[in-house]
Formats: sequence, C-alpha cells, structure tokens
Amino acid sequence: MPAPPSPYKARKKRKRDSPPTTSSNELATSDKKAGAQSPAFPLVAFFWPARRNTSQWVILPLVLMVIGLFRWCAGLWGYSGFQTPPMHGDYEAQRHWMEITTQLPISAWYFYDLQYWGLDYPPLTAYHSWLLGKIGSLFNSSWFALYTSRGIEEQLLKVYMRATVIVSEYVVYIPAAIIFNRKLAQQQGVSKWESSIALAAILMQPATILTDHAHFQYNTVMLGFVVASMSSLLSDRYMWACVFFVSALCFKQMALYYAPTMFAYLVGVCLLPKLHVGRFVGIATVTILSFALIFAPLLLGSVYDSYRGISPPFDITDREVNPLFSQLLPYLDFNSYLYSLSLQFTQSVHRIFPFARGLFEDKVANVWCAIHTVHKLNTYPIPLLQRVSLLATIVAILPACMTISTSPRKELMPWALASSAWGFFLCSFQVHEKSVLLPLLPMTMMLGVNGGLGGEMRAWVGWANMLAVWTLFPLLKRDELRVPYFVLSLLWAYLMGLPPTSLDLYVGKPARKSGIRLSTSAMHLGFYAMMIGWHFAEAFVETPKGKPDLWVVLNVMVGAAGFGICYLWCTWQLLLRSDILQEWFEFRLKMGTEGKTEEEKRASNPTPNGSKAESMRSGKMPKKS
Repeated sequence: MPAPPSPYKARKKRKRDSPPTTSSNELATSDKKAGAQSPAFPLVAFFWPARRNTSQWVILPLVLMVIGLFRWCAGLWGYSGFQTPPMHGDYEAQRHWMEITTQLPISAWYFYDLQYWGLDYPPLTAYHSWLLGKIGSLFNSSWFALYTSRGIEEQLLKVYMRATVIVSEYVVYIPAAIIFNRKLAQQQGVSKWESSIALAAILMQPATILTDHAHFQYNTVMLGFVVASMSSLLSDRYMWACVFFVSALCFKQMALYYAPTMFAYLVGVCLLPKLHVGRFVGIATVTILSFALIFAPLLLGSVYDSYRGISPPFDITDREVNPLFSQLLPYLDFNSYLYSLSLQFTQSVHRIFPFARGLFEDKVANVWCAIHTVHKLNTYPIPLLQRVSLLATIVAILPACMTISTSPRKELMPWALASSAWGFFLCSFQVHEKSVLLPLLPMTMMLGVNGGLGGEMRAWVGWANMLAVWTLFPLLKRDELRVPYFVLSLLWAYLMGLPPTSLDLYVGKPARKSGIRLSTSAMHLGFYAMMIGWHFAEAFVETPKGKPDLWVVLNVMVGAAGFGICYLWCTWQLLLRSDILQEWFEFRLKMGTEGKTEEEKRASNPTPNGSKAESMRSGKMPKKS
C-alpha cells in the first residue's frame, strides 16, 4: 500500500521588496567604468545596506529609535520662557493649562485668569491637558497646584513635560505618518525601501522638531490628526476623514488652514462624477456628531456646575469679556440650562478666535508684516484690516478650492492642501511663526510619492523646509536654541544633499540628470546665499542706531518672498496635475476653430497626429509654424 500523501504543505516564501533597477526617485547613481551603483545622497547611503532583503520590521524600529533620540536631545536645551518672568512662555502656558483643567471645575476653564495664559485653544486641547495633568500629579502634585505652581522650573517637571510631547507624537503623529506614507507608496508604485527613506526624511523635518521639542508645543498632535484624515481620503473612507479632521480642528484652530480645501474636496466627491446623496448625508452627519461629541463634556459639565451653584469667576455682563454672549443676554433666562450652555459655548468661541487682536502680534514672514515694514498698517482700524485680510485669503485659496472641487482626485489633495495653507499663512489674520508647519506638512509628505525623492521635488521641498526653519531662527534665538537650530537644520540639509552642505543637486552632472531648470537653480541658490549671508550679518554686524530690528525685518522680507514663491509653485503643480489646464486649452482650441474650413483648421493645428491638447498631454508641445 502506498503511503498516504502528507497534509503538510511548504509555506511559500514572501517576496522581499527590492528597489527597481531604474528608480523613479533617482536614488542610485551609476558608474559605467566600475559597473556599480552608489547612493545619490547621504540619507540613501544610510539605508543602502538594507536595499535588498532586509525586513521592514527591522528598518522601521531603527528609524523610530533614531528620530526619537534626536527629539529627546533637542529637549535637553532651553525652552520658551525659561527664566523669563512674569509670563515665562509657551512652556508655562501648557503647564498652566494642566493646572487649571485639573484644579478647577470644567465650567471655569475658559474663564479663569485670562490675563495669565488663559485657555485659548479648542476643547480637545483642554482634555489633553487634563489627562497629562492628572498623570503628572501622580508623580508630584505640587507641579500643578493652583496658583502656587506658576513659573515652576523644576528639573523633573521639565523631564515630564518633554516626555509628554514625545509620547503624544508617538501616539498620534508618527503612526499617522507611517500609515499615510505606506498607502501613498502602494498607490504610487514606490518600493518599501524608497518609502522608508522618505519616511525618515519626513520625520527628521527640522522645523517640527525645533518647534515642538525645543521651543515646546504640541503641534504634532493636530498635524497627526490631519495626516490621518489625508490617509483616510487615500482609502476613500470619507467618514473617518471627517472624524480625524474635526479632531484636528478641535485640538488647534490652526487646522482651519486646511478646512476650505477639505470641504471643497468632499463636496466634489459627493457631486462628481454623479450625485451621491447618501455620501453627502453621511459626511454631514458624521461631521456634526464629531463636533457635538467633542464639545459635549465641556457644555454638559458647565450645565452640571450651574446645577451645583458654581458660577463663572467674573462678571458675565461685561461686553469686553464676552461680546458674543452679551448680545444673547437679553433673550436668555438666567435660571434655564440654555443660559449655561450659551455662556460656555460663546466664551470658548470668543477665546478660540481672538478677533479683537491686531493683524499680527510678532514679526512673521507673511504679506502683512512685510507690508508693515514699508507702510504702517496699525494706523488703520482693526475691522477694516480684518475685512481686507479675509478678502485676500479668499483670493489666495480660491485656485486650490476650485481645482480640487471640480477635479476631486485624491492624489491631488496634498498639493491642494499645501496651496491653501500657504495662502492662509501669507494673507490671513493673526498668523504666528509656528503656523509655517501647516503648509510644510503636505509639501514634505510629497517626498513619499513616485519621484518625490527625485531631484526636482527634493530641491523644492528641501528649499521650502530650509527657508521655513530659517524664518524661525529669531524665535528660537530668544529661547537660546541656536545650537539645536544649526545642528538639526544642517543635519537635515546634509542627509537630503541640499545647500549649504552640498551643491550637487544644483551644479554639475547630478543637476543635469535631475532636470532642474536653470532658473530654479539660480533662484534657490540665491535664497540660500541670502540666508547664509544673513546669519553672518546677524552674528557679527551691529544694527544701525534706531533700527534694532533690522535683521529680523530682513528675515521677514526674504521669508515672505520665498513663501510667496512656494505658494505659486504648489498652486501651479496642482493645476498641472489636474485636468483644468487641459480642458481650458481644448476649449480655447474649439472656440478658435468654430466657423473655419477644414484647411484653416489644419493650418491652425500643425500636429500630424492630433490636436495640441494631445501634444500637451504627452508633454511635448509642437513647434510654431
């Protein structure tokens, strides 16, 4: 009798992902004489040994450990407000919010001592502060004692606060960046090896590390929710995209920079190519429920505190304190629950959107601060400046919103978000230096697309990041963060093969291979030269008498000009990748040929195999006849 066949089947070996021989990202340079390949820039060299069969489960933990080490080392230096009473700085603001959220009833969070770092972020930031304050109180309750803990600079507290930033980032931002980068690579046909290089470049972005881990902020939590929303859009999960984006808005109101573009895209996918009523209703319902669930603890808590007899800590009839509520006051009954709900909601909105402030507080590289250096804008009334700023912002974001709504393709979303965010940064009301992280996010994420690490894309994204971190230098200098600034910015430039550490991307054979235009090279190198010259002047040349802010003003002017170019480039790339220019050209061609004979049409269209639109689609324009 023959033996029965064995039920065991050998498991097929999983195919290892290896980089293609001809990389669209130009990560390898060939030496014809030696017959070998070498890495194109230093970051590739670090990943070079892993290009064949190394598992991603080995590469990813190593990347996360390295980027975590740099984040922790950046925190070994000073922070915003260190030893600068009476207000200290952003570090004290974040600690103070942990103090008031853990020590006061929820109805008083947006009312308590507004002159000393009053809470002015949306409720999700307040809940985040409450959680971190509760955990910190387990280690030392005096860190967040009401009033007596103000200005505390204990070393263990500093360690705890730095750790909360890293943990928050590793919980929200980094997982979202990994998932988005992987999904983008799958859809774009990018190998896992190349995707890992792009991920390392994204997570080593110097502006983000310096702002959150050196200066001290929690921006990456909001940015992580935005990236998670972008990742959901890549998978056509519109409801989850709404949940994550509402979470970003409810953590920091700066996420409004992306809101018009997100709204335009979601409207587009509901209307094109056909009407999707169920999708529209689902998106609207989930968005409203997400806002309601996030605001519910704050509003219901205020009702419960009112039931217990706890009142706000100041005169609620003062119009200067809460002008929104003062308009509703004549129509409300003091003993009704609607009274408490209206008071809490209007106060939080009033604190979140400080329209009573000026056009800008500090010098920031946007249009208004640049204009203010030659023509003083503070002579105009604030309402007029608000309307002008609103109009300019609408005009700036209109191209991105119109494009993404009429051509709602998910691969265009990063470009549309970048264009919209640059428009907001340049033209909107009350812009802070740290807001530059918002337009940088979608731009930097584009390193993960097919060709994202190629010469042209790397040059533009790298230049934008280097310019942005340079405009942050005056802020970082006040916090005594010169050393981490130079180390992290020059390290990123070295890893990416960018000036001032390397000119290969713009000069010589690598520059010709990358296809970067001569005008682009000249413009980028000119800005790099100005940044380097500015640093030498700022360090060794005294400002003239009567002009103590000369170097800061020059920083603003150069930065605003560069960011304007970034806005134009992102908008142009969005238009190029959409069908709008092609459709416009075909429309113009059609209008120009109406009423003409066949001979006249052929004379106006000299291409032998079709129209000019077809030639434009292939990337080759016909020669003029």
